[in-house]
Amino acid sequence: MAEQGDPPHQKKKLYIETVGCQMNLLDSELVVARLRQDGYELTDDIQQADAILYNTCSVRQHAEDKVYSALGRIKRLKEKKPEVAIGVLGCMAQKDQDQILRRAPHVDIVVGPGQLGRVPELLARAKGDDPTRLAVSRARTDGSLETITASFETYDANREPAMRPTPFQAFIRVMMGCDKFCTYCIVPSVRGPEQSRPPVAILAEARLLADQGVKEITLLGQTVNSYRYRAPDGRIWRLSDILAKIHEIEGIERIKFITNFPNDMTDDLLQAVRDLPRVSRYLHVPAQSGCDEILKRMKRMYSVAAYEEMLARTRETIPGVAVSSDFIVGFCGETQESYEKTVRLVERSRFKNSFIFKYSAREGTRADRLYPDDVPELEKKRRNNELLAIQTAISLEDNREWIGRTVEVLVEGPSRTSVRREGWDGIDQLTGRTSCDRIAVFDGSERLVGRMVRVAIEDASAVTLFGRVETTEVVATPA
Repeated sequence: MAEQGDPPHQKKKLYIETVGCQMNLLDSELVVARLRQDGYELTDDIQQADAILYNTCSVRQHAEDKVYSALGRIKRLKEKKPEVAIGVLGCMAQKDQDQILRRAPHVDIVVGPGQLGRVPELLARAKGDDPTRLAVSRARTDGSLETITASFETYDANREPAMRPTPFQAFIRVMMGCDKFCTYCIVPSVRGPEQSRPPVAILAEARLLADQGVKEITLLGQTVNSYRYRAPDGRIWRLSDILAKIHEIEGIERIKFITNFPNDMTDDLLQAVRDLPRVSRYLHVPAQSGCDEILKRMKRMYSVAAYEEMLARTRETIPGVAVSSDFIVGFCGETQESYEKTVRLVERSRFKNSFIFKYSAREGTRADRLYPDDVPELEKKRRNNELLAIQTAISLEDNREWIGRTVEVLVEGPSRTSVRREGWDGIDQLTGRTSCDRIAVFDGSERLVGRMVRVAIEDASAVTLFGRVETTEVVATPA
C-alpha cells in the first residue's frame, strides 16, 4: 500500500504507427489491447512515449522505405531517452529480421506477425541486462508443415476500441497465412501457412463486438474465401456458413469480407451474399493481369477466361453487385501487347474501382529469383497512369448512373473536407458507404454518425456520390 504523499502511479505511454493492410490494423488493435493490461496508454506524441512500435508491411518497397525513414528520425530521440523501447513488428520484421537490427541498432525488439503475443514480454525485457530482441516464426522451408504452422501462432487478444476506424466498425480475422504462392508476393513467407480459425472463436468475437456497439464487421483473410474449417464433429465450415451465423447476431447491421481469390468464388458464397440482406453487395477479387502469359508467370492459377467466367457468374447470381480488382503493371516480361490485354479486361469488366500498382521486386519471392525486372520504371509509371485514367473514366460513368436514386448509407463520420459552422455544434459534411461500398458525402448533424440513413444522390464523381439525407429509416433494398 502506498504511503501518504507517495506520487501516484503513472501509466506508461505507447506510440504506435501502422503501415499496410487491414490485417495490420487488426494486429495493432490486438497488440494495443494486450499492452493496456500491462499499464500502457496510447499517445499521439512520440516525444512522450515510453514505447514506440512500428507495425510494418513488406508488400512493396515503398512501405519498407517509410519504416526505415521513421527509424532514422527517432534515432536522436533514443539517444536522448535511452530508456525508450523501440519495436518493429509485422511482415517486415519477419522478412528482414537481423537486417533491421544492423541498419537500426537502436531498435530493441523485432517481432514477426506470428509472434505478436510476445510483444509485452519482450518490451518488459528490453530494459534488462540480457534482453531477447528477436521473435520470428520459422521459414516455410525450415521443417515440416506442422512445425512451421505451429510457429505462426494465432493472436486473438482482447479488442481495443480506440484503435478501430470508427467505434462502430471492426475487423475480425477468420484466417491467417496464405498457400497460393504467387511469384510476386512475399505474404506466404511472412505470414505463414493458411490457418482457418475455429467458427466458435469467430462467432464469440463477433458477439463481443456487437455488445461493444459495433455495427459493421469486416472479415479478413489473405484469401478470405479460401476459408475451410473441419469441426470436431466432422462438419466442414465454409465462409458462407460464417456469414450466415454472424447475420443472426443482433446489432450487426453490415458484414463485409476481403480479399477474395478468383478460384475460390464458390456458388454457395455468392448465394449467401445474395440471400443475406446484411451482407454487403461488394466483392474485391484481384485479377492482377489480363494476359494469360503474365498470369502464368505470376502463378495465379487461372486464365483470363476463367476469371471472366467467375465475374459473369457473380453478376448473374447477385444482381447489382459491385466488384473491384487489383492490377500489377510492369511485371517481369510484360510487353506492350500484354499490357493492352489488361486494358481490354478492365474495359470489359467495368469494375467499381481498381487498385493499380507498379511492380516492385521483392527479395525472397520466386519472381525475384526467376525473372529479370525488365520493364523500365518510366514505362511502369506510364502504364500505371494510363490504366488508372481508364478505370477512373469507367468509375465516373457508373457512379453517375446513381444520380436520382436513394441509397442506404452507414454514416462513418465527417468527410475529409468537413468544417464546423460557427455557432453550431453539428458537422457541415458527413461521409459513409453504401452496401455496395460506394462512398457517399452529404450534409448532416453529427448525431447521425453510426446510424443508417437514406441519402438521395444528386451528383457523382469517379470516387464519390453526393446527396442529401432523406430519412434515417432503413432502405428496404440495400444499394
